Amino acid sequence: MNDIIALLRPAQWVKNAFVLAPLVFAQRFFEPDEFAHAGAAVLSFCCASSAAYVFNDIVDRHRDRRHPLKRDRPIAAGRVSVRSAAIVGVVALLAGTSLGSLIGESFMAVLGAFCLLQILYSTVLKNIVVVDSVSIAVGFTLRAAAGVVAVDAAMSRWLLVCTFLLALFLALGKRRHESVLLGDDAGSHRDVLGRYSLLLLDQFIGISAVSTTIIYAMYCLSPQVAAKLGTEYLYLTIPFVVFGVFRYLFLVYGREEGGSPTDVLLGDLPLQLGIFGWITTVFLLLYQ
Repeated sequence: MNDIIALLRPAQWVKNAFVLAPLVFAQRFFEPDEFAHAGAAVLSFCCASSAAYVFNDIVDRHRDRRHPLKRDRPIAAGRVSVRSAAIVGVVALLAGTSLGSLIGESFMAVLGAFCLLQILYSTVLKNIVVVDSVSIAVGFTLRAAAGVVAVDAAMSRWLLVCTFLLALFLALGKRRHESVLLGDDAGSHRDVLGRYSLLLLDQFIGISAVSTTIIYAMYCLSPQVAAKLGTEYLYLTIPFVVFGVFRYLFLVYGREEGGSPTDVLLGDLPLQLGIFGWITTVFLLLYQ
């Protein structure tokens, strides 16, 4: 049972918090019906993402056995058979789609696009330079879009662009960690890793970090956004975002972390405090 739970990677479900972002910024967080819809959407994506992890582990099981960290995954280590893992993945997918069908057709369309992206990523896209990282970022953007349709909110271009850039920044940090961890063997584990140089990744990370910070600042300072949200003080959240980006850069370069953004988040107290400060400030400004 412990291996089945590990196969589903529940710690990674924190990524699906992006589904809740539209609910918060649509200022409907304390509306019971909307919160229930958003909550169901989060659970649906948790199940669907777990199914995607299982599928990815089945596809990558041979390469994972040569990876210093991934070789302990249940399938790669031989503790869970491919057949058993496939059954678990199908059950998780059915649970996710069943929940999604209760929300509506538009949500199911976004969920379907997410599942299709995960299949393409596990089989093709992760083997193409740059496309692999962009695909991860698109997956997070689809999470945000799912949150929008779940609560029937207006689709915010700012929200989608900020989500995409932040996710791209995290994905590139993950690629750098893998390249450093595997060293000269990176290409033998996955050909695409051998095509990235550390210099190239450092440039990509720098560009995405700056882009994320600037676009978020523009969002906070936009008069249209201020009028829509009913507050001119959203810029007070900018320091938290800048701190979060800088702290993550420190963890990637200063401590050689970043292989799993979720593990970094769950294991770094200063980063957690920064995120808590951002969330608290956002709620105080939007729900005063």
